[in-house]
Amino acid sequence: MQKTLLAATALAALGTALAAQDSELIVLDYPGFENPDYHPAYIEQYGMSPTWSFFSDEEEAFQKVRAGFQADVTQICAGSVTKWAESGIIEPWDTSRIPEYENIDRNLTGAEVGGGEEVYFIPQNFGSTAIAYNPDEVPEEDVSTLQVFADPTYQGRVTMPDNVDDAFALGYLATGVSDWTNVTDEQFEAAADFLRAVHPNIRTYWSDPAELAQLMSTGEILISWAWNETYPTMIEEGRPIGFEREPAEGSSVWLCGYVNMADGAGSEDKAYDFINAMLDPAIAPALLESGYGLANRVALDEIDPSELEIAGIGSVDVPILAQLPIPNELREKHAETFELIKAGF
Repeated sequence: MQKTLLAATALAALGTALAAQDSELIVLDYPGFENPDYHPAYIEQYGMSPTWSFFSDEEEAFQKVRAGFQADVTQICAGSVTKWAESGIIEPWDTSRIPEYENIDRNLTGAEVGGGEEVYFIPQNFGSTAIAYNPDEVPEEDVSTLQVFADPTYQGRVTMPDNVDDAFALGYLATGVSDWTNVTDEQFEAAADFLRAVHPNIRTYWSDPAELAQLMSTGEILISWAWNETYPTMIEEGRPIGFEREPAEGSSVWLCGYVNMADGAGSEDKAYDFINAMLDPAIAPALLESGYGLANRVALDEIDPSELEIAGIGSVDVPILAQLPIPNELREKHAETFELIKAGF
């Protein structure tokens, strides 16, 4: 999520006291999602927000729960779902209690939303990952292909997120794979080899969108595999940036949402009221202001397409790799290989 690397910045903004919190529902989440504009229906129903606890990345959240922390609902991104489900720390949702579930955009999630008959994951927000570049120095034709990341012309002027899911999304797309849910060993090796070819061009692996904006603003970086929020932020600040979501090989979409904790001590009814509030079409504009799309198709259909384009999440006519849940064994393989690549192996 992409939100993993936003947390350090958002945590710094939590010094002000939150409004009264409902002790009967504990939500473990990324900082920023406690925004009352994201769950007004819950506040209207109960007169207060849930109680929030925050984490900086999903591995921290996973270990926190394994160590005994009791939350009722947790936000994670799609790539982590299999690991959390196999660990036994989450339980299926009853989708009959989630009216907006049927409106979740299947173009984002594919047919296997949450995985088979048992739905462990309710998608709630999404964004895109594509080529951010300096249009003053990089010709448009260069970013018409993902091969630009390995182009020696840009040695030392390239970056990508220090995020295994985004890295392998790039690797697979660049080598002709737009569905990573059932890749072969050969496809995995091809993606890894592409990332190895990119590594000599990498100046740094960015760890925060603010860091990326600074690197691009100074001209130190000309090309980045970047999240959509960087684009409108830099445009608003008058900094030079292009955001190419239609290179020949395609671009990526990340997806995050909520899981139902197996050992939550709070109110199960309130857990469902919370997820229903977080899927309410009425919150789509507030979520979009922060650079996120609501995974509710009905809600998105009510938003002017130009606003989605400005946010970097409009429709595109190229292959899209949706970062859906993958077997935990493959994700661990991605993570181990990515660490080796960053170390130069």
